Amino acid sequence: MGLIRGLYDWTMAKSAHPHAQWWLGFIAFIESSFFPIPPHPLLGLMCLAEPRKALRFAFICTAFSVLGGLFGYAIGYFLYDAVGAWLLGALGLTDSFAPAACYLREHDWEVIVVAGTTPVPFKLLTITAGFIHMNLTTFILASIAGRGLIFMTVGVLFRVFGAPIKRFIDKYLGTLTAVFVVLVIGGFIAFTQLAGGEGDPAADRCAAVTQVQPA
Repeated sequence: MGLIRGLYDWTMAKSAHPHAQWWLGFIAFIESSFFPIPPHPLLGLMCLAEPRKALRFAFICTAFSVLGGLFGYAIGYFLYDAVGAWLLGALGLTDSFAPAACYLREHDWEVIVVAGTTPVPFKLLTITAGFIHMNLTTFILASIAGRGLIFMTVGVLFRVFGAPIKRFIDKYLGTLTAVFVVLVIGGFIAFTQLAGGEGDPAADRCAAVTQVQPA
């Protein structure tokens, strides 16, 4: 946790950097493949500071997140045994890899969109998609849809309601931080339900998968 906290503080400090936009793009890129801290808090701080540029920031975050997803895809496609497996282990996602592969094979682009718009670790799906050789065009389009939906929504909200949202966050920062943590934990739980509701045979089967074969 100390390491994660240090990385979080380092990430948030970039909001005041003279080249904050480049840092936003960089962090969005690496988060999609291996970095544990999502770009959402940094995007929020930058939008708070300059609401008129919120849409620009959101676009940067979306574009670089999709590019980072392609990097994660390449790791899974070409370097899973050498790099991908170690990364997932370091991030605590090894046990989620086999279910993720099963869900992707069963539901294709829908899983990428869901992962792109929820706290489910996007890097897990990018690496897994490469490993199973998911159709690249489908992967790119689904990544744009998922990442664009969440980041551009943030941009639009801050562009339209910048000042009121800033006052709200200043007042309820502690509560919002706690909610964010709960959402992250809930994302891991929700991952087992990506394929559907109760009684879905594919969901039950994928949740129990422990091994996966390459494409």
